[in-house]
Amino acid sequence: MNHSININVWKLLAIRFFYSLIPAYVIERLYWEDRGMTIPMVVYAEIIYAVTIVLLEVPSGMMADRWGRKTMMLVSALMGCAEFLLLLFAEAFWHFALVVVVAAIGGAASSGAEQALLYESLRERGRERSFEKWLGRLNAVDIASTVLAALCGSLLASRLPYEFNYALSLISMLVCLGLTLTLTEAGSSGDGEESPIPIRVYLTASWRLFRENRGLLLVMLSGMVTGAAVNFIDEFWQTYLERVEIPVLYFGLFSAGIFLLRLPGNLLAFALKERFSYRLLLTLVTVVLATCFFWLAAMRDSRSIAALFVISLFAGLIEPLAAGYLQHRADSRMRATMGSFQSLGEKAVLIAIGLGFGYFSSKFDVFGGYGFIAVICALYALYFLTASRKAV
Repeated sequence: MNHSININVWKLLAIRFFYSLIPAYVIERLYWEDRGMTIPMVVYAEIIYAVTIVLLEVPSGMMADRWGRKTMMLVSALMGCAEFLLLLFAEAFWHFALVVVVAAIGGAASSGAEQALLYESLRERGRERSFEKWLGRLNAVDIASTVLAALCGSLLASRLPYEFNYALSLISMLVCLGLTLTLTEAGSSGDGEESPIPIRVYLTASWRLFRENRGLLLVMLSGMVTGAAVNFIDEFWQTYLERVEIPVLYFGLFSAGIFLLRLPGNLLAFALKERFSYRLLLTLVTVVLATCFFWLAAMRDSRSIAALFVISLFAGLIEPLAAGYLQHRADSRMRATMGSFQSLGEKAVLIAIGLGFGYFSSKFDVFGGYGFIAVICALYALYFLTASRKAV
């Protein structure tokens, strides 16, 4: 049993590597723009993605808890293959809208399932307390793969049609699908020791957990707000660099930089939470994000690139802290569902922020959108600092 679980963890690392080995991402905004997608249209597509996620997150988490984490991860890999196949032929807004719906189905399927499978695999070896460490390593593999894809992708995009990057991305997703087929179920979904919670009590049990643990609610909310804010860096850094006249040839180096800078946070979150309080760490992250988004909105030239790097440095702390805080407090029979609640909340916040970002971007380009996010982060930092005084 222990040997198979050990292999399971390594397979999850390999799956994450190929899932992130996507050279299309480094030129995604340029590819979409070439095919007629303006910034407001991209924001609308992001909102469609977020709404779909909100509708599917909790049901997919329940499915993962009742039918197995592997099943939902297979759905995610299949949707990833379909996404890049569709993108090769997308030419109209509704094509891209269909793409984001497919991507949302895949994202919802894996969001709670992957972390739950990792936690349960570690628990069967008596190493569940090292969850943050392994999640950090999982994210580190993600980052290394993303950097490799970005460096290769930008070089290829400067010499070959953008479609070539998308074809390679499809191949990577097919490899990911093959690896996912070899996973082994672990924990409550596969050991038969615990009966699944009836569906009718999932929502009430989840609500009770958040209601009775104000600290958990605040930590999750912090992860949602900061995670949603960082999403607009991931989605629009290419547009920002183009506006400050950085050649596409250097996009790969820049992408490598913003993802490599997330490594320290992912790898050190496990140790930092032992030395500092969640309240201090999350307040620091939110304040830094607010400051840097103000910087991006105000500078509007190549000097502001430093702010993107600083945001990336602190962004690495967000997921290990928020996910670890939740996983250590969740019922094993609904672990994936609770993870889905966290992801659902982030997408709901993303919708709200996205509306403002789209509006101000249409008026003041991407700079105005980043200014709006700066205000949101600053206001939330003040709220969290006050509300978490005794709870976190």
